[in-house]
Amino acid sequence: MTARLALTGITKRYGAMLANDGVTLSVQPGEIHALLGENGAGKSTLMKIVYGVVKPDAGEIAWEGTPVVIADPNAARALGVGMVFQHFSLFETLTVAENIALGLGSRQPMAALVAEIRQVAAQYGLAVEAGRQVHHLSVGERQRVEILRCLLARPKLLILDEPTSVLTPQEAEGLFAMLRRLAAEGCSVLYISHKLQEIRALCTAATVLRAGRVVARCDPRQETAESLAEMMMGGALAPASRPAARQVGAPCLSVGGLTLPSQEPFGTTLRDISLELRAGEILGIAGVAGNGQKELLAALSGERRAAADMVRLDGQGIGALGPAARRALGLAFIPEERLGRGAVADFTLAENAMLTRLDDRIAPHGLLDLKAVGALAARLVARFGVRCASIQAQGRSLSGGNMQKFIVGREIDAQPRVLLAAHPTWGVDIGAALAIRQALQDLAAAGCGVLVVSEDLDELLEIADRIAVLSGGRLSLPMPVAEASVEGIGLLMGGAAHAPAA
Repeated sequence: MTARLALTGITKRYGAMLANDGVTLSVQPGEIHALLGENGAGKSTLMKIVYGVVKPDAGEIAWEGTPVVIADPNAARALGVGMVFQHFSLFETLTVAENIALGLGSRQPMAALVAEIRQVAAQYGLAVEAGRQVHHLSVGERQRVEILRCLLARPKLLILDEPTSVLTPQEAEGLFAMLRRLAAEGCSVLYISHKLQEIRALCTAATVLRAGRVVARCDPRQETAESLAEMMMGGALAPASRPAARQVGAPCLSVGGLTLPSQEPFGTTLRDISLELRAGEILGIAGVAGNGQKELLAALSGERRAAADMVRLDGQGIGALGPAARRALGLAFIPEERLGRGAVADFTLAENAMLTRLDDRIAPHGLLDLKAVGALAARLVARFGVRCASIQAQGRSLSGGNMQKFIVGREIDAQPRVLLAAHPTWGVDIGAALAIRQALQDLAAAGCGVLVVSEDLDELLEIADRIAVLSGGRLSLPMPVAEASVEGIGLLMGGAAHAPAA
């Protein structure tokens, strides 16, 4: 059978860094093919070459047996290639339907396109409101828009980069069912994910990259998650160790009766939110995207303000304080958007390191100590295993997972009293995820209160001491992890038997 896509000897270099080194890969019609590797292994660069975003320095691309040059994404789409990027490519001020129309180059009347969007969204369980502006959407909802845009183009090859990183288990199952239907119809799928169990359940072939080279090819259905991880890492993984028991202290962050109308037309109003985070514990907040997570984090971080006593840090009312004042009191924040809120794409790592760390250690008497800034950035890179050319590398040059490790490291290194973490391991490889989870546990063991908002239930069940569920702007009573189940949490996420916290 002629391969749908065949890559031979693909090489791409960025200065001194060799992103792809003679990569050979083939994907058959109707095949769901996994591309595995650590952050920075070259996966995203290779897929950008296939999609025409990046031009290879050497090698050949063949499409259905014919050599081709994919000059740009328009050429890729003309062949039948669709791609959902890990970092979204949507226009914030346009509606869902307008973004999809632009992506498709659609000339059909908007009403007809909206009807098609609704039909495909309902068919594949990726429903979003076609008339909503993108800047009002949660991360999970934006991911659905990206997937919908590709599906509406009826691709022959669909490339998905971490598509389930912000989907609930139910949404992920719906996506898998859709991908299996597409494959049965002859569509090829190239699938990038760090969730090895879903790779084993979904994919029929896998290619493993390490440091830009192909190091293994296998049928993931015949492998274990451990063996796949060892292929990726080049050795056995050291599993994270959960402390046998942490010393839990007095409440360090508390919220009482917080009701906060959304400032956005399609946002979620917070309704009578109460919670208590204690020093030395990890409190997990689960929920389907768009149920108030964004609004809750804004209220806790200081981006939205409320009455002073509604939010308290170590007993002090901080509800009326802004983000900088809360940080000065010991509150740190890892936002869900890496580039734009967590870091600046055009800043170097050294510059990004100081964004939330302008204290006396790097800015004594209000003057920047550039040597101290460089030392901070170098320490973060070394401590958290960030792969980069140097601390002068721009944020945009790092893979998503490495940028995430840098941001997480920056906030943890500040030794905060309270850490708010939104989707801390979104899109990172298994080794990095283990390292980040371990760092959060170590921080809690040192007495910090850690609040983790995540749609990854496995992650919350692994690291949290207690779990609460946010649904429709209401927060459930927290439950000890030992008493929680995926089924019970799933019911609460869906709004069933939902009781607001006391």
